[in-house]
Amino acid sequence: MAEDQSLAVTDEPASDEDGRASVLNGEATGDMDVAEARLDSTEDTEAADDGGAEAREHDLEMPFSERPGDWFVVHTYAGYENKVKGSILTRINSMNMEEKIFEVVIPMEDVMEFKGGKKQVVQKKVFPGYLLVRMYLEDDSWYVVRNTPGVTGFVGSGAKPIPLAPKEVEKILRVKPVEKLKPRLEFEEGESVRVVTEPFSNFTGTISEINVDQSKLKVLVNVFGRETPVELSFEQVAKL
Repeated sequence: MAEDQSLAVTDEPASDEDGRASVLNGEATGDMDVAEARLDSTEDTEAADDGGAEAREHDLEMPFSERPGDWFVVHTYAGYENKVKGSILTRINSMNMEEKIFEVVIPMEDVMEFKGGKKQVVQKKVFPGYLLVRMYLEDDSWYVVRNTPGVTGFVGSGAKPIPLAPKEVEKILRVKPVEKLKPRLEFEEGESVRVVTEPFSNFTGTISEINVDQSKLKVLVNVFGRETPVELSFEQVAKL
């Protein structure tokens, strides 16, 4: 999605039955029949609701690309992704769209950061200003999403929204193992840092080289009046 800058935001989508028991043959019997009928109806409704919930839970256990519906990219105002997601979910419930709009996802990724000499995994948005919606694109479902405050439109290359291909969905939403995460680069060449591990603990130096793949830095540390290049890992230094 982010690689294709040509994608455009589009605004087009894809009686006698009142249930009362007869009292001609006995009011008490009629009332009992009505009560039993109502109880049966309630049980049927609850069973149907439980079945729907179980079906939705089952969908979430499936690979992203195999879940019912299609995945569409929705553009939002930058910084309002979480608020827009909450608004869409609220509208799904209030407008009875549970059978047509299933998921709203803000693509996130885990990245490794080094702060204060400590390694930590944090989440960041993959595509700021965008979120993914899994849905059946029909006029009413399109209306619910498109008219949510903060939504500026669906993304597609033509007049109508185009769903993501299965491979695109898996690439965007699959979770990567933590051990394969690439560190988020917070250092710059020429920046001064403080060493936090022995044998140069509390020495300051200047970064002369950064190796992102190996998460290492080459730092020029002043030792006995001479600049000495020292190779350190990201977690061995802290920003000043």
